[in-house]
Amino acid sequence: MTQQRPDTDDYLSLFLNDTPLMDVRAPVEFSKGSFPLASNLPILDDHQREVIGTEYKQQGQDSAVSLGYELATDEVRAQRVACWQQFVQQHPEGYLFCFRGGQRSHITQSWLTDSGHPYPLIKGGYKALRRFLIDELEKSVEECRFIILSGKTGTGKTRLIHDIKDSVDLEGLANHRGSSFGRRYGGQPTQIDFENRLSIAMLKHRHFKAGRPVLLEDESKLIGRCSLSQAFRDKMQQSPIILLEESIEERVEIGLQEYVSDNLSDFQNVYGEEEGFDHFSQGLTDSLHRIRRRLGGVRYQELGDILSAALDQHKNQGSIEGYRPLIEHLLVGYYDPMYEYQLEQKQGRILFKGNREAIRARYPELALTV
Repeated sequence: MTQQRPDTDDYLSLFLNDTPLMDVRAPVEFSKGSFPLASNLPILDDHQREVIGTEYKQQGQDSAVSLGYELATDEVRAQRVACWQQFVQQHPEGYLFCFRGGQRSHITQSWLTDSGHPYPLIKGGYKALRRFLIDELEKSVEECRFIILSGKTGTGKTRLIHDIKDSVDLEGLANHRGSSFGRRYGGQPTQIDFENRLSIAMLKHRHFKAGRPVLLEDESKLIGRCSLSQAFRDKMQQSPIILLEESIEERVEIGLQEYVSDNLSDFQNVYGEEEGFDHFSQGLTDSLHRIRRRLGGVRYQELGDILSAALDQHKNQGSIEGYRPLIEHLLVGYYDPMYEYQLEQKQGRILFKGNREAIRARYPELALTV
């Protein structure tokens, strides 16, 4: 039998080292929020959890525990242990957890030990890990210096964020490009998952790049439906700005790549060529529809006609050129006026203006001034 590693409450090391985690909570709990490297291998399915919970409320803990063992038939136990053993073999450095590090964790650990695969648990479980990340995100806001990368829609801010190592990609964590057309395949994480991802990313910056400011893309409070905390947003609004500037031609090219080519590729990789195109097409149509009131009836109809023609040309001829006038019109006529109004409020905070190459070359020097 493999020697048992000790249980842990060293939450910092778990997240800094990207430790694989086995979440034995029920699927309904996992779906509400967990951690980036957690795999859901539940000891109870949703129905069993509900039944045992009712028994606990009505008859008490001892009765609920007895019912749990009744539901854990030999077949059920064998299935659960087989899944856990596979995880243990694939991730010998990992840990398991339930909600509070109580009954479910200890039963899982006992069954694994009986099968010859002892595995350590996380003291305090999910609740302690979540509390740790909430507290650490507050510390990150207090301790980290921010630099904000701003610029008009389509200037390639996310590309530059990826080019500069001292950065955190907020849109990547939210799986959304931030604009009305920003939805991406796979949907967005839950709010809890987004907060956990952000806290871990900021935690790593504090520990691995101590003392260096973190570069963040300028975002509103909401990135799609994922919300930044008021404290995080307030810190961003008080921080110095680097302004990314690109020509309208370059911005249209970036928009064409990200919102057309990349989006279509994501959908077709999952659904296949034809069905993927249908999902892609519907996504663009829905995005335009969401801003119809701000566009006004006449302009919405005009842009809708351009989009329909572009989609037809794309599908039947394989050409994406028909999207160019749509993208340019949205950038110049819709996004730029909103951005220019917002920029007026930020003039005193601008450190530097330039294109991607200029900012990339100057960034180390700029970061030293903050």
